[in-house]
Amino acid sequence: MTMATRIRRWVETDTGHRVPNHKSKCRHMHGHRYRWEAELEGDVVTEKDVSDEGMLMDFSDISELLNEHIHDVVDHAFIVYENDTDAINALSSMGDGHRTVIVPFVPTAENLAKWAFEQVEPHIRSSNGNSLSLRAFHVRETPKSWASWSKSE
Repeated sequence: MTMATRIRRWVETDTGHRVPNHKSKCRHMHGHRYRWEAELEGDVVTEKDVSDEGMLMDFSDISELLNEHIHDVVDHAFIVYENDTDAINALSSMGDGHRTVIVPFVPTAENLAKWAFEQVEPHIRSSNGNSLSLRAFHVRETPKSWASWSKSE
């Protein structure tokens, strides 16, 4: 049996969205305090006298990636499905100062977990000879509601 170490790091954002065809209240514009959590897997760095010795990846390095590719993109922004013309028109009337992120999918927690994985995964690189990969991405939309996405093995 192969074993590997896993670590997780998260960042939170205040982000709006709507699910335009939802049968209930989620079809209305609203927001959440999202938690975006990266789960990495690999081998602990065994090289002596390097900064990451004993780690998969420095937590602060993961935070930098999450801030750049998730937080700074969607915090205090509104995520809109590209075919949701009502929401796009309403948000565009607010002018250039409004942060709108248009995506090619309905912005559910499930789809956002996959999107976040795709934003961060290309930037996860092994260092000091250890194997390292982004195993999964978890998105908490509410304290009781989470979605995860990972590549099939």
